[in-house]
Amino acid sequence: MILPIYLYGQPVLRKETEEVSGDYPGLKRLVADMFETMYHAEGIGLAAPQVGLSIRLLVIDAGVMASEFPECKGFKRVMINPDIIERSEEETLSEEGCLSLPGLHEKVPRAKEIRIRYMDEDFVEHDEAIGGFAARVVQHEYEHLEGHVFIDHISAIRRQLNKGKLNNIIKGTMNCSYRIKAVGK
Repeated sequence: MILPIYLYGQPVLRKETEEVSGDYPGLKRLVADMFETMYHAEGIGLAAPQVGLSIRLLVIDAGVMASEFPECKGFKRVMINPDIIERSEEETLSEEGCLSLPGLHEKVPRAKEIRIRYMDEDFVEHDEAIGGFAARVVQHEYEHLEGHVFIDHISAIRRQLNKGKLNNIIKGTMNCSYRIKAVGK
């Protein structure tokens, strides 16, 4: 089932999330719905707060980026209760967008490499080192679980220049090709 994507301004996007237990009701269905929602919106990652749930769950399928970023080949993950335990000091600056901030793209610094621990959808624990663009995608989605969005990393001047777009997102008055839940709707 395609779920509505919560847009910038929705309080759930600013809340810290709670851990997911192994007996979370309907977890497998939720994971499947999140992937379906993400694919329908042509995204490569989606965190639970973006579908209105304040839980530590994210899904990623960055495979479509593999021609430009080889490290993304086959990079499909379900991450439950993730914890980034290491970040490289070296950062890269690259443009990002977000399904919760449609039409907005800005350059954001991210650690070039990370190490993350998480559980998959079967609650098998993983400890994984991730680099390049795949690391960027994980960090972007992970931030949603901490109550942050990518524009938190841009300068006050850049935020001011985007104020009109942000107001339109909050009002839900911009064009969007997928189901959304804006603040005023």
